[in-house]
Amino acid sequence: MTNVLSNPSFDDATRRDHLYRGDVMVYGASPATLALVDFTRGLVEEAFGDLDPETAQHHMDVEKFAALLAELKPRFIHHPRCKELLPAVLSERGCDPQRTYFDVPRLRTSTSNDYLTTGIAYAFHPHRDTWYSAPMCQTNWWMPVYPVTADNVMAFHPKYMTQGVKNGSRRYDYAEWNRTSRFSAASQIGKDTREQPKPEEPVELDPQVRVVPEVGGMMVFSGNQLHSSVPNTSGRTRFSIDFRVVDIDDVEAGRGSRNVDSECSGTSLRDFRRCSDLAPMPEELAARYDGVAVLGVPG
Repeated sequence: MTNVLSNPSFDDATRRDHLYRGDVMVYGASPATLALVDFTRGLVEEAFGDLDPETAQHHMDVEKFAALLAELKPRFIHHPRCKELLPAVLSERGCDPQRTYFDVPRLRTSTSNDYLTTGIAYAFHPHRDTWYSAPMCQTNWWMPVYPVTADNVMAFHPKYMTQGVKNGSRRYDYAEWNRTSRFSAASQIGKDTREQPKPEEPVELDPQVRVVPEVGGMMVFSGNQLHSSVPNTSGRTRFSIDFRVVDIDDVEAGRGSRNVDSECSGTSLRDFRRCSDLAPMPEELAARYDGVAVLGVPG
């Protein structure tokens, strides 16, 4: 059962224990998160010029919209300011900067009424990040850039935190994805042909949990939590930021959520950097996670 906990006062270790069991944390806006929002809005609004980013989809050809995102998103991901703002957000939430590692932030978009749901604005089917070679100790941090509603956020499917789903993760290799598929997102318009882990049996979407944070509010959940994109019927494009976090003590101890169905190979751990000085994840730790067996035996 997923519990949604609002502004909990846990320390980070207790928070991670709750997340690994399937709970979701929601925090209100704070100085560090609002600084990240302001920076992100500046990049987004510069890119869209005179158009309102939330409604620009109604005034642009889909190919031009996709091309704009193909330039905007990498600019955000690799901007040096993000590497200053994210550690501040995590420190504000009680993470030890010497023990906490983060992946680059992603700027996500969810367009309304099926305008663009593939490639650069992929609408995710039900999935776990752990199907994509994330470690079982990964936590996901998500925040809206503009106001969101229940019809343009994401849904959690809590019954599957302890119940496996037959899926295609056994065919997914992280190194191969980076080599062949990651950089072709912008060309995937209309139909996304990239091989991605998907359920291979029906998934019961209900009961589901939808959380609607305020602008600058933060939602935190396990990378092993089954979740999906909600079909956006709001009439507005949703802009959000997400990034992934691991604690090095949990990486070293193999601590995290229970693996119920992931069979992928490789690991995303080499993408993570330490908050205090941006040092990479130690190779000897990442190497432990390269094989399927390290991710745990499903079930």
